[in-house]
Amino acid sequence: MHLNYHFLKYLCPELEAAFIGKRFTSCFSQNKDELILEAHDGIESRYIRAHFHPPQIYLSFPADFQRAKRNSIDLFKELIGDDIVACKAVDFERAFYFKLGSGKTLLFKLHANRSNVLLYEPDSEFPKIIFRNGIAEDRELNWMTLNKEFDLSRKNFEVLAGNASKFLPTLGTVPRQWLKEKGYPETDLDSKWALMQDLLDMLDTPLFSLVEKKGEIHLSLLPEENPIKTFSNPIQAVNELFYLALVRGNFEKEKNTLLKKYQELLKRTNSYIYKSGQKLDELRNAAPPSQLADVIMANLHEFQAGKLQAELMDFYTGKTILVKLKPNQKPQDYAASLYRKNKNRKLEWEQLEKTIESKIKLATSLESKIEELGTIEDFRTLKAFQKTHGEDKAILKEAVVLPFKTFEFGGFPIYVGKSSQTNDEMLRGYSKKDDIWLHARMVAGSHVLIKTSGLKHIPGAVLETAAALAAFYSKNKNETLAPVIYTEAKYVRKVKGSPAGSVMVEKEKVLMVVPRGPEEIFGKAE
Repeated sequence: MHLNYHFLKYLCPELEAAFIGKRFTSCFSQNKDELILEAHDGIESRYIRAHFHPPQIYLSFPADFQRAKRNSIDLFKELIGDDIVACKAVDFERAFYFKLGSGKTLLFKLHANRSNVLLYEPDSEFPKIIFRNGIAEDRELNWMTLNKEFDLSRKNFEVLAGNASKFLPTLGTVPRQWLKEKGYPETDLDSKWALMQDLLDMLDTPLFSLVEKKGEIHLSLLPEENPIKTFSNPIQAVNELFYLALVRGNFEKEKNTLLKKYQELLKRTNSYIYKSGQKLDELRNAAPPSQLADVIMANLHEFQAGKLQAELMDFYTGKTILVKLKPNQKPQDYAASLYRKNKNRKLEWEQLEKTIESKIKLATSLESKIEELGTIEDFRTLKAFQKTHGEDKAILKEAVVLPFKTFEFGGFPIYVGKSSQTNDEMLRGYSKKDDIWLHARMVAGSHVLIKTSGLKHIPGAVLETAAALAAFYSKNKNETLAPVIYTEAKYVRKVKGSPAGSVMVEKEKVLMVVPRGPEEIFGKAE
């Protein structure tokens, strides 16, 4: 109700008492859609802070305000040196104005997201200056036509059949909700009139409460069961609302957003440590892939006539094993892929150990930061925390839900586009020049990105895994062996006007791989 006429009719007499006799000495803006005015009487200053950045529309009237040294611009220069002689609410309208010694009028129009500040010359119908120039209709707003009159008699109430919105359109959300809770829509006309009179009596009682409803702070002129704070002075009430809803509210929102990102990153990190630990145990305890390749090569005759599976004797263990091939896959090619996998096994093992160690350090660091963040209670300390931990900006960006498939192999994040649009978004917003970009050669498919974190050497197993995913998420998905091109992201660029997902690639190399999906590589379906 802080933008409501029923509050402004109490606010304006207090503003008049606080500002009358003062003259405007400065007017400036240092944030988008926020105007600061200073008035001084030779003894003390008083400020008007109008924050009109939708949807946060708030006013405050502090005794002190520190102007920023940079990014600050002077506005409404015609006000400077003009005396304040009165402050009045516009009758039954969400607006009030200061009358100045020169005859000028400074109007504050509080129409939610269309709120504005307008300066009128003496006897002028239209404003000379408006604060928010984007609100075009305000250029022809005649403030003298804003005053409204409503017939609040019982006779008119009956003519309107007790329609509260037509009888008194200025009520606002909180009073209408009070009527609804009292059963106003369903009751008879006499009961409606009685409820309306009770409501008007409460609105005529100058008591101002701050309450929390649906996670937001509101100002109410009605009796509230569990108010956060209650005031008899409307300036104190609106100043506290400004602090709790805007300053404190934005602080809590920013802090909780940052905290959630750290917690999400810690959750993902711990999950990676657990799953990678299991993978490492598998590598340590499982038989080398070369053993299965040896068995296949010793039994090539079992796959004659296009057979895709055969039960073979494993001469390393003495057990019978079932070997399955993909459609059109030759046993020699499968064995070759197993020999390659075996070659990279030790490198993957060592890389996994190093990555797990680094992830454990990261988890410890994140736990410490989450604990420190939980103790922060003000914006200044929060900004200092963010500045101190500026290196987290990139990893926290990745902690949010990304618009493409994400995997991790050997400590390297791998992104796979889901559509032409996300392919473009991945290249434009999530790649760095040293990242490795991959794509199935000469066919439609997903863009794939290996996040290198600036490392010059990428293990062959990581490159092959990303290439296998690029082949899998392409038209070559069912091929026995598929070509995949790769290059550094700095050599991949969009051509103006080209279709989504279409790029120009330079200095690419080609890698021949067996298409493999997430289930085969990571043991999970995607």
